[in-house]
Amino acid sequence: MNIRFIRTLLFALVMLCLSAASFAQIGISISFAPPELPVYEQPLCPGDGYLWTPGYWAYANDFDDYYWVPGTWVMAPEVGLLWTPAYWGWGGNGYVFYDGYWGPHVGFYGGISYGYGYYGEGYEGGRWDNGHFFYNRSVNNVNVTVIHNVYNTTVINSTTVNRVSFNGGNGGVSVRPRPQEEVAAREKHIPAVTVQTEHAQAARTNPEQRASVNHGKPEVAATPKPGAFSDRAVVPAKAAGAPYNPPKRGAVQPVANAPVAHPENNVARPTQPNNQPEANRPPTAQPNTRPEPIRPPTEQPTARPETQRNEPAPRTQTPPTSERAQPQRTSPPPPAETRPTPQQQQRAQPAARAPEEKKQKQQDEKPKQDEKPPQ
Repeated sequence: MNIRFIRTLLFALVMLCLSAASFAQIGISISFAPPELPVYEQPLCPGDGYLWTPGYWAYANDFDDYYWVPGTWVMAPEVGLLWTPAYWGWGGNGYVFYDGYWGPHVGFYGGISYGYGYYGEGYEGGRWDNGHFFYNRSVNNVNVTVIHNVYNTTVINSTTVNRVSFNGGNGGVSVRPRPQEEVAAREKHIPAVTVQTEHAQAARTNPEQRASVNHGKPEVAATPKPGAFSDRAVVPAKAAGAPYNPPKRGAVQPVANAPVAHPENNVARPTQPNNQPEANRPPTAQPNTRPEPIRPPTEQPTARPETQRNEPAPRTQTPPTSERAQPQRTSPPPPAETRPTPQQQQRAQPAARAPEEKKQKQQDEKPKQDEKPPQ
């Protein structure tokens, strides 16, 4: 008893998920709008019980392009069910796809005018009556010698006729769901049947159905039955809804990134000439090679100011014993690796020369003190 209850509960949950998923949006958002709907004729209805499902533009990530899923006649999965077409809608930062579904009433399909009974609101192509579907001959291509449950009602289309294939956004259809369409969205739904998914997959794998190839005018715009792409009754598109040139997505991406990378480099370049350590810094080898050519050993006695400016040179006269060790503590310059620029070296040397000049002055004055006359 408990097992049967659990199975029933699981079945109800699965049906609930299918019902919710049948009209939920597919997790895909495209940055550029789908092409306009092509112009084509409806093929002849193959038999009683088939309902017309209009064609639409789908999108494939693997080849980054829209492709046309042809309109076709599909046998209703259950008596009393009607088809709500798929549509594209603007989602704020991209175009989002909403899948079609079967239900007792036609729900919201973006206000898109697919034609042949789907003029943006509801369905005017036929109705169920006592378990049979009756076709409106004014909008459907039906052979009355084969199908007798027909009627003829002129449809007054109050929707602006255009070929736009998406709702919202820039240039899209500006239509919101009506109260009855919101109610229909909460009803029990059945997703596309197997023949419909196979039909869409066949269109996906056919390169001729891609918008970048057919430029909005597919060779197979509609089929008499799902998957019948090679049937003699296949209908080609008369014209594209509007001239379609696919965006060069490979070239758009670098342009979008250019304002982020290049201006930062351009801003930094004008500031470099004012940055003296970067613009005026000599090569790193110059501080190590500059002292040798200007201070040859033979000229040290005569070039004493240069010797005092850069580094202490060995003197010809021997300093007093108390002063011999002092130059070793103060006179050696810092290693070349610690002197980043010649300017810093020149600024640091006067501080080192001050004690040396004081000592030299003391040496010059010492003999004078020794020559004082005796008292």
